[in-house]
Amino acid sequence: MRAIRVHAFGAPDVMKIEDVPDPKPGPGQLVVRVKAAGVNPSDTYTRSGIAPVKPALPYTPGSDGAGVVESIGEGVTNVAVGDRVYLARSLSGTYAELALAQTSQVHALPDRTSFAQGAGLYVPYATAYRALHQLAHARSGETVLVHGASGGVGIAALQFARAMNLRVIGTAGTEAGRELVKREGADVALDHHDPKYREGLVCDVILEMLANVNLGHDLKMLAPRGRVVVIGSRGDVTITPRDLMARDGSIHAMLLWNISPEDERDAHAAIASGLENGTLRPVVGKEMPLADAPKAHEAVLAPGAFGKIVLVP
Repeated sequence: MRAIRVHAFGAPDVMKIEDVPDPKPGPGQLVVRVKAAGVNPSDTYTRSGIAPVKPALPYTPGSDGAGVVESIGEGVTNVAVGDRVYLARSLSGTYAELALAQTSQVHALPDRTSFAQGAGLYVPYATAYRALHQLAHARSGETVLVHGASGGVGIAALQFARAMNLRVIGTAGTEAGRELVKREGADVALDHHDPKYREGLVCDVILEMLANVNLGHDLKMLAPRGRVVVIGSRGDVTITPRDLMARDGSIHAMLLWNISPEDERDAHAAIASGLENGTLRPVVGKEMPLADAPKAHEAVLAPGAFGKIVLVP
């Protein structure tokens, strides 16, 4: 099979497409023929070597994907060959034609959800659910601000927030992005390049994708007992603790990889329910060939996010 391989941490061009042996499932394992693989900012941090936990080299990137069960190992009873599934991590990486996974890492993909959409499920939607439900404990009627709302996690957060009956404010850097933000559930879409966009905002919950730029400002926008959830950051930041103290506010921070098994099961149940009732609809902004993984890693960090980037083997 063909797969992207990384032999040394570094710039995007360390990713090379190679021919490697097909994976074979052992007991409790299965092989998925990958129809689409999701590209996440976290993939770029791992590839560059700055992630807190690094895989052994060489490795195949990718934690998200969707496809069809190709083969199953001994003792596998929860899926069958030919089933449509999405992957929530794998044993071998998803930037490949085939991915080896444990049974706990695959979940049913409804017929109404395309493979490209399925490749944008786990990291974005589990992250958004964890931030809103499990950390911020957002309640109906509260106001939530989603920074970078036109990206994968941002869109997932908009859709979950709308389903929770929250008042939703989203930011995006382009007119097309703001139109997408409104379409996917925001009551208000703001231009985060406008120096005055924060004026008058009071928020119960803020989902922060770029804490090194925004966190200090976020604290000044919190309502009493407001909560900020830090989902992404690319550097250090200075804050004024009295902005929190004055509001009895709090800052939570998360990495999806820290999620407990119980919370992960809860997140997948919420994703399944949302896919079934139509409240969750992953938006695919760009499909690229597997060999273009280096270009995809550049694009996923570039300004002007518009939905999910997926690789197609």
